[in-house]
Amino acid sequence: MSDLPPTDSNAPPYSVSELAFALKRTLEDRYGFVRLRGELSKVTHHGNGHVYLTIKDDKSAIDGVVWKGNVRGLGVRPEHGLEVIVTGKITTYPAGSRYQIVIDSMEAAGVGALLAQLERLKAKLASEGLFDAQHKRPLPSMPAVVGVITSPTGAVIRDILHRIRDRWPCQVLVWPCVVQGDAAAAQVSAAIRGFNAIQPGGPVPRPDVLIVARGGGSVEDLWAFNDETLARTVAEGTIPLISAVGHETDTTLIDFVSDRRAPTPTAAAEMATPVLAELRALISDFDRRLNRCGSRTIEERRTRLVSAARGLPRPDDILALAQQRFDIASGRLDAALHRNTTVHAQDLLKVTARLTPDVLSRQRTVKADRLADLGKRLDACGTRAPERAAQHARLPALWDRLQSASKRRLARAEDQLANLDKLRQSLNPERPLELGFALVRKGDGTLARSAADLVSGERVNLKFKSGDRDAVIDGEGGFVPPPPTPAPAPAPKPRPKPAAPPADQGDLF
Repeated sequence: MSDLPPTDSNAPPYSVSELAFALKRTLEDRYGFVRLRGELSKVTHHGNGHVYLTIKDDKSAIDGVVWKGNVRGLGVRPEHGLEVIVTGKITTYPAGSRYQIVIDSMEAAGVGALLAQLERLKAKLASEGLFDAQHKRPLPSMPAVVGVITSPTGAVIRDILHRIRDRWPCQVLVWPCVVQGDAAAAQVSAAIRGFNAIQPGGPVPRPDVLIVARGGGSVEDLWAFNDETLARTVAEGTIPLISAVGHETDTTLIDFVSDRRAPTPTAAAEMATPVLAELRALISDFDRRLNRCGSRTIEERRTRLVSAARGLPRPDDILALAQQRFDIASGRLDAALHRNTTVHAQDLLKVTARLTPDVLSRQRTVKADRLADLGKRLDACGTRAPERAAQHARLPALWDRLQSASKRRLARAEDQLANLDKLRQSLNPERPLELGFALVRKGDGTLARSAADLVSGERVNLKFKSGDRDAVIDGEGGFVPPPPTPAPAPAPKPRPKPAAPPADQGDLF
């Protein structure tokens, strides 16, 4: 503390702030880089992102703080009871006369601490139900596509491919990623999400089952598979997943979340695929058993048929009676045909006895008499020919008289039709509208036939030739007299009636 004045009675006194900041500078200069090992306690994750904690051992304790910018870079998540090794600088908190360590990095102190942290994380995920058996998806019996997430350069991928090729030749998609170190958990999580994002029927086939594989190693080597984010990604996936991380004695957090755990990567390949030779042998065995069952069923039905046939009469006995009736009927058929022919022959003889030459001659005589009668009638018509010629000569005159009578009758009909049309027009209630008049309808739609039918202030409808208008009786403005109406046109003179036909017209027919 060279910057402090000498301790004599004449030295000026320090203020509290001067002394506190002088001590702060001294500690930061002397202990600017410190590695400290201890157990965490009183861990507080503040809402502003900072982490406040206490590092202690069996005798002493020191306060610590991790600023928000350094929290994401820590190797482990600060939790109560975790043994860690931290790196930072010693400083003071002048407002409380306390010293503390500002932590820049943090890592687990040893295997014991890592396993303790793993147990706490395992208990947390188990309480959320991520390990429940009801969430485990069944593996497909005969997958067409197998997705493998592992390192592309290790022996693990060669073992898996060799085992799948021997057992069940199918398509294998390999997603390469690192399986050790700080970046391993993020890459494996991205691979799982990538496989689950593949849509069925796309250019890249969607895997039916996934295998996450890695060889054996220490707890630190396998620690990436104990990541919480990776475990939640496995639980959220929709494709069944087999975890094959480490050897049979190695256990990671992904083993509890996956749908099936394999002791080795080779065992994972065996779990994911069946044996093609065994399936063929099984199908052959099923075929043999099916044939045996079919033969046994047919033989059993044959035996039952024979047993049932013993209780039935013989076919000859069933058909004997019908055969006898058929023989009797066929024997009677010849005699019946002869009798039928004899009866028809007798009927024919009875008819032919009446067919004599006299019958034909009588018909010929009747027809000759009819022809003679027709000749006489034709001769009589010939004698009346002059009379008929005179009648034909009178036809033109009769035709002229018929046309004149028809024209006069049509003229009278036209006059009657014209008079009826004039009467129709005179009786048309809307004809006065063409002369400037209007129809007055009351509110209920009835016609007002006189002024007495209307009262002052009543609303009416006036119908003109070109449209309708509403009005109020005795409204504002008073009555305006209409212009004088022109004199009516003279009525047309009636057409003279046609003269009566002469008395000597005679009968047309």
